[in-house]
Amino acid sequence: MRFPTYRRRIWGWFFFDWASQPYNTLLITFIFAPYIQELIGDGARAQTIWATGIAVAGIVIALGAPVLGALADHSGARMQWIKVFSAMYVVGACGIWWATPYDLNLVLVLVFFVIGMIGMEFATIFTNSMLPDIGKKSEIGRISGNGWAFGYVGGLAALMVVLLFFAESASTGKTLLGIDPALGFDATRREGTRFVGPLTGFWYVAFMVPFFLWVKEPARKPGRALAVGQALKNVGHTIRHLPQTPSLFAYLASSMFYRDALNGMYFFGGIYAAGVLGWDVVQVGVFGIVALISGAFFAWAGGHADDRFGPKRVIVSAILALLAVAVSIVFISRTRVYGVDLEPGSALPDALFYLCGAVIGAAGGVLQSASRTMMVRQARPGHMAQSFGLYGLAGKATAFIAPALIGVVTAATGSQQIGVSPLIGLLLIGLVLLVWVKPQGDPAE
Repeated sequence: MRFPTYRRRIWGWFFFDWASQPYNTLLITFIFAPYIQELIGDGARAQTIWATGIAVAGIVIALGAPVLGALADHSGARMQWIKVFSAMYVVGACGIWWATPYDLNLVLVLVFFVIGMIGMEFATIFTNSMLPDIGKKSEIGRISGNGWAFGYVGGLAALMVVLLFFAESASTGKTLLGIDPALGFDATRREGTRFVGPLTGFWYVAFMVPFFLWVKEPARKPGRALAVGQALKNVGHTIRHLPQTPSLFAYLASSMFYRDALNGMYFFGGIYAAGVLGWDVVQVGVFGIVALISGAFFAWAGGHADDRFGPKRVIVSAILALLAVAVSIVFISRTRVYGVDLEPGSALPDALFYLCGAVIGAAGGVLQSASRTMMVRQARPGHMAQSFGLYGLAGKATAFIAPALIGVVTAATGSQQIGVSPLIGLLLIGLVLLVWVKPQGDPAE
């Protein structure tokens, strides 16, 4: 009976990626972000507002992540925390429904969006910390890669449902199938597109069932009431002693920058395409399909490469691919590509941006999968959740910097293209810091 139980535990853990991916796919990148740009009208202003909302979420996540991780290590109550933050995820996602086109309360909608994003990120800290308990050390690269691939497929499935049956084009009021939005939704009120929020929440509730049924953790440790104070002490101790673990220190610093740049591509890819290339929600959705198919395949392949070559080599390769995309994005517009003027109506910018989307999906899936297996190798034994809390801190400590820089540069230049250029610098810093990262982590004390 051990083998079926072992397989169910792995598949249950996979289902968190499947259930949570639509928040990234539908809300952050491919549907809701370009919809907000449509409502606001001005691409540069929309990009600035979007950057502000994401920066606020990033600050909250950065402050809370390491403490929550340490608290989970002490109390052993990871499942309870996942349930709490899952509720935030669902409430935040469902609140997107109120993004009405004629009387938009932008502050209220952004508050809901931030609540859901915080819930998703905090829940991810605890599910990631379970990775070493899911399978053998020799298998975790493949397990992590398969999980990301499964998540991408989940995001793709959700995106297809939205594009085919709900999200309507602003110009025609029809979905990708050329039909009216399903369930009698009113296209003039953009109800099909707004339904992306409740659908994301319902999707999460339905597909988290296997996770909660099949993934178990040890019984809670005693002394839970004292865990908060002890957690704070442990976090302080770990941060003070990071210079004594130079590989872990360098990795956290490196991932801080390259993950921030990757998130910047995810956060602003859809709104960039809408503002610079003039794509509508449906076109951005098709762009998302390309990125997700590429991401699913390469996350799976990257997991096997991770086990064979180690996560560090995989991470370096993914960063180099993303650097090429970051440079290209700055030089792609409706009228010019890499400084060369185009004939009116040229399809070359669209084709190149689809290609960029495929590379972002591929390199992004590989990078995130390999990054969490690298964290397992760098983490201190017995402090896995706390280490992933610090990993969450590293991912969010500068998470407000990329959106803030993009917002400031976009506002100062009035150009969405120039506005995303800070991503190039962030990727380069992350790449250089990897020089000091040891593939197997610091020697055990």
